Amino acid sequence: MKRIFFYILLGLTTLGIAGAATVFGLYVWVSKDLPNVAAISDVHLPQTSIVYARDNSIIGYFSKERRFLVNLDNMAPKLHMAFLAMEDARFYEHQGVDPVAIVRAFVANLRTGRTGQGGSTITQQLIKRMLLKDSSKKYTRKAKEAILAYRLEKHLTKNEILYLYLNEIYLGNSAYGVEAAARTYFGKHAKDLTLAECAVLGGLPQAPSENNPYSQPENTRKRQLLVLGRMLEVGAITQAEHDEAAQQPLEYKRMPDPSWSVGSWYLEEVRRQSIAFFNKENLEQLNIPFGMYGEEAIYEGGLHIHTAMDPIHQKSAEIALRDGLHEACKRRGWRGPLEHLPADQHEEFLKQHPFSPADLENAGWVKALVTKVGKDGAEVRLGAYKGFIAMSTMGWARKPNTNISPEAAGQARDPSKILAPGDVVWVSAIGAFGVTNPVSYPAQVGGRRADVPQYAAADVTPEKAIPLALEQVPDLQGAVASIDVEKGDLVAIAGGYEFSPESQFNRATQAKRQPGSSFKPIVYSTALDNGFTAGSILLDSPFVLPAGGGGKMWKPGNFDGKFLGPILLRTALAKSRNVCTVRVAQQVGMANIVQRAHDLGIPGDIPPVLAVSLGSYEATPQVMAEAYTAFANGGEYIKPRIITSIQNSWGEPLVNFEPDRRQAISPQNAYIMSYLLKEVVNAGTATRATVLRRPVAGKTGTSNDERDAWFIGFSPYLVTSVYVGYDNNTPMGRMETGGRASLPIFIKYRQLVDPLFPPTDFRAPDGISFARIDALTGYIAGAGGGDAYNLPFMTGTTPQLVTGEALQRGDDDVQSGVDLLKQ
Repeated sequence: MKRIFFYILLGLTTLGIAGAATVFGLYVWVSKDLPNVAAISDVHLPQTSIVYARDNSIIGYFSKERRFLVNLDNMAPKLHMAFLAMEDARFYEHQGVDPVAIVRAFVANLRTGRTGQGGSTITQQLIKRMLLKDSSKKYTRKAKEAILAYRLEKHLTKNEILYLYLNEIYLGNSAYGVEAAARTYFGKHAKDLTLAECAVLGGLPQAPSENNPYSQPENTRKRQLLVLGRMLEVGAITQAEHDEAAQQPLEYKRMPDPSWSVGSWYLEEVRRQSIAFFNKENLEQLNIPFGMYGEEAIYEGGLHIHTAMDPIHQKSAEIALRDGLHEACKRRGWRGPLEHLPADQHEEFLKQHPFSPADLENAGWVKALVTKVGKDGAEVRLGAYKGFIAMSTMGWARKPNTNISPEAAGQARDPSKILAPGDVVWVSAIGAFGVTNPVSYPAQVGGRRADVPQYAAADVTPEKAIPLALEQVPDLQGAVASIDVEKGDLVAIAGGYEFSPESQFNRATQAKRQPGSSFKPIVYSTALDNGFTAGSILLDSPFVLPAGGGGKMWKPGNFDGKFLGPILLRTALAKSRNVCTVRVAQQVGMANIVQRAHDLGIPGDIPPVLAVSLGSYEATPQVMAEAYTAFANGGEYIKPRIITSIQNSWGEPLVNFEPDRRQAISPQNAYIMSYLLKEVVNAGTATRATVLRRPVAGKTGTSNDERDAWFIGFSPYLVTSVYVGYDNNTPMGRMETGGRASLPIFIKYRQLVDPLFPPTDFRAPDGISFARIDALTGYIAGAGGGDAYNLPFMTGTTPQLVTGEALQRGDDDVQSGVDLLKQ
């Protein structure tokens, strides 16, 4: 008997040793090539980068995975318990693997006859997602998970593991982590969630799409009650808390995402500049500790990017540009309906284009189907509703004709010449902001005029026709770039009529167009440093120049085709006389003018030819605005900043940016130029801007054949460049000048933003004196009754008071010059 017992014991011992050896061998085999759990501490969770305006409001996000890292302390107290109750109730008790959960899952699977339930802990789930990419349920993978989970529990604390899990997990609707989910489903932060809302999120990990709160609310509700039941079962909540949460109504809503709405052009420029900044060489040179580069840094780095964009300026620029382009296109007439449908397609169109009266709020446009045209206007259908486009709103809708003839204008008095039954057109509601009276705006952007009837969706019924205005999407494009002079901030960029995935070309920063006469201040600034003064007499009379290279002779002309004879330099700039500008450029030398243009930040190889003095060289609206900062800012040129600072995901500073400032011209030169450019507004080509009732300087510009229209205006606090033109560089039509196409956009923008600034004027620096100058002679005016102007001069350049013979001699000199030029 003892011998038998001995052999049994020996056999069991041998089997135990063999089993242990087998287990050890399997452990060694499974452990082979396992990743180091220490690497999980260095695993980067892709995070959303946030872009802020200069008032710290959020203007957009950059991300591949919608994720915002949040500490456990910044989560609702019961949020992590909702996940633990469903996924790993014994999380704080096990060492990475929970035998109890494994046995429970094994029994449940035997009972159901399928392997639908697992016993993985949260630690194992984290290992699977972050270290083991194999998602199958093979035993070898499970063994690897268990080994790594045990190791991870030795490397990280329980709360560190839970932090990674709650920030890494996918919870549906492009939301990664609990913070993104809280914003996606409840429009709030994770720390503000109620117990009822925590239970909703806690029920999502297993099947986010099947329990989607938006598409499967019934499933979501069942799952929420299951989570609350489990939380009660494991003691995470009391019965009273359970009952209260179960009865709480759920409201699903997304946190508003401002991305690519207001400020889309600006946001895209920030994106481009950020990607360019985060290159390896740049970060190493600046000693910036950040391990990602290019798009990876922007889309996964969780950066906090602070910008110089001012939301009021940006929205104002976009409103002004869009309305200005609408008006410019209406001057060119009606291009026709969007499409024309036969009668048998009318009902199908109305079904495919459902309409709600709210669609017309806030100056909204909708598509309407014309059903009848009479002498007073056109009847239209909008879904189940009716509308009427009165003839009085269609006065602009003649056929496109750059030279408006009486015949073309007469077409606008007959609705049948404009619309026909079956036409599909854009319409807006009469009374909506920006439609009834697009010229005058309230100071607060987004407000409404009090003196016009307002469109109210609540008052609309299917039986009553909605008063409508005919609309047309502009085919013109334009741009606005605006710089806060004091801070050196590019506060607004509007790069076109509308930003979309199909049209992201930013005309403010990328479109190089001829600035026309808005280049002339550079010529006259050069002249002031080369013997000319504001009181110099210039000859506005015809003359001929050789074109060079054996070409034809060039005879500069003025826009109006007229010549004014001897005039002051002040008048030549205010009235934008081309001939005078070419004479000045010829005398001071184009090499000096090119150098001045470079000093004012205009880049490139500018050809030193006289045609450049009239603006034949191409530049972007932003570059032209930057050039004018020296005139507004005492001669100091400003290269403005778009990004002001960048922090990492924890708010630690990485880099700060400052505007590039340098003295480009003397303060005296800048002051005289600002004074002369105020005369452009007060008595020159930009008198419309006097409606602002503030000190404003600026210059209109129009290239040949009205292909490009400009206005660059400034005050001591703000420089704004406005450009209008076709992308294909075709002419805009007769009289579509800078003063007509671009200046109104500038005015509307300034009407909206000027209340942000005190009405300050330019201050004269030391070295400036004033004198009253006779408009005919350029001398100090005597007691006579001729025209005279009070003009600024640099010290030592003020004309002398002369009378009698000397005055006559001066007049003779002027006349001799005129006679010589006529020969």
